[in-house]
Amino acid sequence: MTTGIDWLAVAARDEGDPRDPALLLLHGFTGAGSVWAGLTAGLRRKGFRTIAPDLPGHGHAGIPAKSASVERTADDLAGLLDHLGASPARVLGYSLGARIALRLAIAHPDSVARLVLESPSAGIADADMRAERRATDDDLADAIERDGLEAFIDRWERNPVFATHAALDPRLAAHQREIRLRNTARGLAQSLRLSGQGAMQPLHDRLAQIHVPTLVVAGALDPVRARAEEVAAGIPGARLAIVARAGHTPHLERAAAFRRLVIDFLQEDAA
Repeated sequence: MTTGIDWLAVAARDEGDPRDPALLLLHGFTGAGSVWAGLTAGLRRKGFRTIAPDLPGHGHAGIPAKSASVERTADDLAGLLDHLGASPARVLGYSLGARIALRLAIAHPDSVARLVLESPSAGIADADMRAERRATDDDLADAIERDGLEAFIDRWERNPVFATHAALDPRLAAHQREIRLRNTARGLAQSLRLSGQGAMQPLHDRLAQIHVPTLVVAGALDPVRARAEEVAAGIPGARLAIVARAGHTPHLERAAAFRRLVIDFLQEDAA
C-alpha cells in the first residue's frame, strides 16, 4: 500500500466488502491491530468493513522519528481513510487508540461518522502535571530500551490498572502477552515518548466540538474510570456505558457484553 504515511510499513488489516460502512479500530499501547480479531469477524457478519492498523511503533508498523504523536497519527489516519475510500468511518479506539480517535474526531470531523471510545482520556489539563507525566514516560522509555522488551512487558502487566486481568482465561492472557512481545523495545519507547499522555495536547476544552454520535465505554472496576466519565460528560449527547465486573479492558474482560454494546450502537444508522 502506498499512502505517504511513513509508519504504515504494511497494509492495515482492511477486511470486508468495500461497499459496506467502514469501521476503523485503534488499539492501545503495547497492542496491535490483531487484538481486534475476536470482534472484527462478528462485525463483518453484521455488514461492516473493518480497518485495523498497527499504530506507530507497534506490530509491523514503522518507527517514525518525529511523527508518532497523537496529533500527527490522527492526521495520518484521516489520510489513510481517504486513501482507502473509507471516509467518513465509524471509529473505535481503546486507551491510546481512544486518545487518537478523539483527536481524529476533533481535527478531522469529516473523517468520522460515529465514535466509540473505550477507556479514553482527554489528556492532562494541568501543565505542571503534564510535564511531570512526560518526564515519567521518558524515564520509562529509557528503561524499555535499557532493560529490553520482555522485562518491560513483565513490568507493564503488573500495572495496577490491569489488576482485573488476574481473572482472565489463561489462554486469553497468554495470547495478549504474545501480541505484546511481538513489538520492539525501540518502537514502544518511541510511542511512549511521542504519544504518551504527557506528550499529547490536552483536549478537554475541545470535546464540545464533537458532534457525531458517541459511545463511551468504561469498566466498573477501572481505577481510572473517572477519565472516561469526564470525556463522556464533555461530548454533547455522548452516552456512557459502564461494564460490570470489568476493569480497564472491557473488550477482553467482558467480550460478549462489549461486542453487544458496539454492534448495537453501530447498527443504529441502519435502523
